[in-house]
Amino acid sequence: MASFSSSCFLLFAAILALVSWQAAASDPGPLQDFCVADNTSPVIVNGFVCKDPKAVTAEDFFLAAKLDMPRDTKMSKVGSNVTLINVMKIAGLNTLGISLARIDYAPLGENPPHTHPRATEILTVLEGTLYVGFVTSNPENKLFSKELRKGDVFVFPQGLIHFQFNPNPYKPAVAIAALSSQNPGAITIANAVFGSKPMISDDVLAKAFQVEKKTVDWLQAQFWADNHN
Repeated sequence: MASFSSSCFLLFAAILALVSWQAAASDPGPLQDFCVADNTSPVIVNGFVCKDPKAVTAEDFFLAAKLDMPRDTKMSKVGSNVTLINVMKIAGLNTLGISLARIDYAPLGENPPHTHPRATEILTVLEGTLYVGFVTSNPENKLFSKELRKGDVFVFPQGLIHFQFNPNPYKPAVAIAALSSQNPGAITIANAVFGSKPMISDDVLAKAFQVEKKTVDWLQAQFWADNHN
């Protein structure tokens, strides 16, 4: 009987640990109606300290973002411009686990392979055509890809490498993305690998990519610009 009770306790503890891990793996849920970020607080927490609710106004939940206006893609080396609306732009998003982005693509422009370490993304095409996809984790590294048209929706699971490309050489494209974090983060693969500061040793990258070191040195010498605003 004692052995059975012990087994039940261990099973319960394992389930509790699993549930707790899942809860900790995403943005913390709100424990009140809202927790507007207090950007003036010196206190460091995972997220932002709550502003006094008595000092909260409608402006804390508002941003004149002008997301109906086209963004400039000419200055981007990859031909895209990501306008992210997160908790740093709207303080009222704190603890709500959501953010938004408008993405403009030049003809043949792309949002290059990247990941969001803290968010799943759901993307809707507003104008044009996009070739999109994501790659699963090791060892399969399977590519799931699709060509999207206006009105189509596609999901990129949290943490997986994904991309969007405008295959039309003449017309731009526009998309809106919702992300399941107030601060999803973005790691652009090429920028992180070849544009890190300080640089990763070319011995390491030459071995990883199975190329000559001079190729790595050339890639590291490029200007790896960010397409996020």
